Amino acid sequence: MNEPKKKIERALHQFANGNLADNAKHLLNVLGYRSERTMQLDPNTPEGVLSAFEIEDDDRFIPNRALIEEWESVDLLFQLTEEEISNNPNLEIPFGGGGIDEARMESYLFFAIKLSGDHYTRTQLSQITREINKPFDMPAMILFQHGESLTFAVIDRRLNKVDESKDVLLKATLIKDINFTNPHRAHIDILFDLSIVELHETYGFGNFDQLHEAWRQTLDTELLNRQFYEKLFDWFEWAVDEAKFPKNEKRTLKPEEHVIRLITRLLFVWFIKEKGLVADELFNESQIASLLKDYDRETGDSYYRAVLQNLFFATLNTEIGERRFSKRTNSDHRNFSVYRYRDQICDPEKLRALFGKSPFINGGLFDCLDDFEATRDGGSRIDCFSDRHFKKLRIPNHLFFDEDRGLFSLLTHYKFTVEENTPIEQEVALDPELLGKVFENLLAAYNPETGVTARKQTGSYYTPRTIVDYMVEEALVAALAERVKPTDGDAEFWNERLHYLLDYAKAFDDASEWFDGRESDEVVRGISELKVLDPAVGSGAFPMGVLHKLTLALRRLDPDNIRWEKLQKERAGQKATAAFETTD
Repeated sequence: MNEPKKKIERALHQFANGNLADNAKHLLNVLGYRSERTMQLDPNTPEGVLSAFEIEDDDRFIPNRALIEEWESVDLLFQLTEEEISNNPNLEIPFGGGGIDEARMESYLFFAIKLSGDHYTRTQLSQITREINKPFDMPAMILFQHGESLTFAVIDRRLNKVDESKDVLLKATLIKDINFTNPHRAHIDILFDLSIVELHETYGFGNFDQLHEAWRQTLDTELLNRQFYEKLFDWFEWAVDEAKFPKNEKRTLKPEEHVIRLITRLLFVWFIKEKGLVADELFNESQIASLLKDYDRETGDSYYRAVLQNLFFATLNTEIGERRFSKRTNSDHRNFSVYRYRDQICDPEKLRALFGKSPFINGGLFDCLDDFEATRDGGSRIDCFSDRHFKKLRIPNHLFFDEDRGLFSLLTHYKFTVEENTPIEQEVALDPELLGKVFENLLAAYNPETGVTARKQTGSYYTPRTIVDYMVEEALVAALAERVKPTDGDAEFWNERLHYLLDYAKAFDDASEWFDGRESDEVVRGISELKVLDPAVGSGAFPMGVLHKLTLALRRLDPDNIRWEKLQKERAGQKATAAFETTD
């Protein structure tokens, strides 16, 4: 880690003690953002902010959406203008300062807010960010502290096409859950990329607008995905050259196909590891060296067999109560749900205990593809999950643990999240949409001439999020229009209103003006009765798209969950009555 990144890490550690405002200013100063334009809020509470900037409780700021009851404190750190950029000492220009200039358009406001809870969802933090930004003519950047974590939130905006005196708030972007005691490597990298010197070297900005664009590009998750894929493809080509895979009579697979399957499985595991569903120790080389006999990074190949294959097939693809080591019998030789390679493991029970943190994943991704019916020497080997024939497969340890080129070195440079981004809010992290992109791109890349044919044969088509969003909205509008009828009987206008309800671009408009009380009740009831089936679920993009859209509709129609709660209590009462009558 270079010295600027070490300074960022030390600045993050300081949040464990002391005053939030002082720590936040210090972190921003380390990143190169300094200004004497500030204002002491007295008191440093939501009421203090509203009073200082004469913000009224109206459409410009809605307290319950801003979750102000969760605010322990709020501080205005400073305002950054073009004057500070041009006079920034990190850019070898003299430094300047002054007082707050509320009328200035081309500037940033930096706030620090301490929240009372330990964990907040991306939507909750995005809502607070949006509400704080609504009253101001300039972007307000917010550093949240919640528990032992920080979240840095920004929001993009554009001029209103109808009224150029107003801005339209667009997507909220979060660098979320930065653990200031033990920060993730990826979070330090992102903050470093946002430092003013690094932005200037990368984008060469000369004014405030160009700085804003540099921020936007640095926080662009599409760019993040492309950068990750390019590095992953380099590893893919290296692995194809280095690894040895079994050959069999029934089906001959190209090395590229084996590596694609390995990447897909490992990426899925990496995502669920972010939820604590897979033990971190399984990817820590020092831990692995103590678990495997004669472990050697450069010449050995036991990690893939003894750890990853046992994780894939005998853990994630096996019911928890049925997990055990093979007894080396003929029946166990054909049983892909038992642990293998006991002879290569120093402490089999310790490794088994680490596997015990993982759930049973009921899906085809972790099916072992070996077939014992085809040949006399032990079957048709594809995955080669075998105590007897494991030498037919060799995936060197250094492919995973090499400090410069290893797969885990690459993965630990990025933050992964299991929560998919939406058009109105995103986390600067790799989300599950990546699985579909990687799989299809690799499938086509290894054989461009037959890539399209291969996708047709396997049904492996990645659908871009914009298309998913469109198809999900059309399906939901049709389903709800069939179940719920408008009060005025105007079917065409009813379709327009349902589209409006499910439109991310209108996510923070008040939907109650478009629906009367009966319609709102019936739409909520209709949503509760929907059943969604996706036979070719793949990476789950469509079911998750439906879930996000329905959550959006409920949040707009029933922001306090009053209708939903009433409906669930009503149903619970009906079930209790039916159960009582049956018993009676």
